Amino acid sequence: MKAMLINNYGENGNFEVSEIAKPEVKANHVLVKIAASSVNTIDMMIKNMGTDLPLSPAAPALLGMDFSGTVEAVGEGVTGYAVGDEVYGCAGGLADLPGTLTEYIVADSNLIGHKPKDLTMRETAALPLVAITAYEGLTRAGVKVGQKVLVHGGSGGVGHLAVQLAKYFGAEVFATGTGDNQKATVEKFGATFIDYMTEKVADYTAKYTDGGFDVVFDTVGGPNLTNSMEAVALNGHISTTVSLLEIDLTPLHFKGASLHVVFMLIPMLHNFKRENHSNILEKLAKISNEGHLTPIVDENQFSLEQVGDAYAHLASGKAIGKVVVEN
Repeated sequence: MKAMLINNYGENGNFEVSEIAKPEVKANHVLVKIAASSVNTIDMMIKNMGTDLPLSPAAPALLGMDFSGTVEAVGEGVTGYAVGDEVYGCAGGLADLPGTLTEYIVADSNLIGHKPKDLTMRETAALPLVAITAYEGLTRAGVKVGQKVLVHGGSGGVGHLAVQLAKYFGAEVFATGTGDNQKATVEKFGATFIDYMTEKVADYTAKYTDGGFDVVFDTVGGPNLTNSMEAVALNGHISTTVSLLEIDLTPLHFKGASLHVVFMLIPMLHNFKRENHSNILEKLAKISNEGHLTPIVDENQFSLEQVGDAYAHLASGKAIGKVVVEN
């Protein structure tokens, strides 16, 4: 089968069209004919950094984590899936798990879910990694009806889904960003837009809350965590996807607030509670089927052979929504 392999890592490394053996289904796995795959920031990091990242596969590498497609064979021990089922998931492209930039994947049945009915394959492929991340961040923080939730980076890949899910869970949602495009995205999904370039944390926290936001979902991370600690309420919760830094947690201590670090690749990397991802994907499909979850997909279309252009487009910073590669 056709695959796009990386033979040499680094920013100048190129994807090359290759022929590899079609995988055979095995116990507790399904063979999926891939319709589409999306590009995530972590995919670009693996491509550029290679084995400097401990989760990168050895070269020549088959990258790609997210996919949508159709089940072609079902392995022994698998329940709930049949040949012909349309599915989606985040199931490869790191460590010893072959990726999705090819025609077929043998995926652990605990890392997939049934495809949302009203989304295209292209839209569905945009969901798994970012939607699971958004769901985990909000549920670990205990988001519930009546709370005020602040999403930093509310128009981003994780952020725009976190906004929608927080609304679904019954919260009043606020989201930071800057510029007309980001404002339009945030408001499209029913959140109050906060321009972080013109509004100070203390000012918008006082304007919209009585002492702070119940939950802050920080998809920006890094130094921005100080802004999250300033904005969170007493005994509140901060969830973050980006905490690779040294930072003084003193303000968090004096607020008695909790910090939740979300790293959704753990089940894939460590074969740890993978069934949680399947359960989340099924819940996300239900939420989408009810009309409460729609991903933003970049308008540019890329074929499998054009995956290098897709990566370059995401790296350019000009992409609006998730970048998707279609087979």
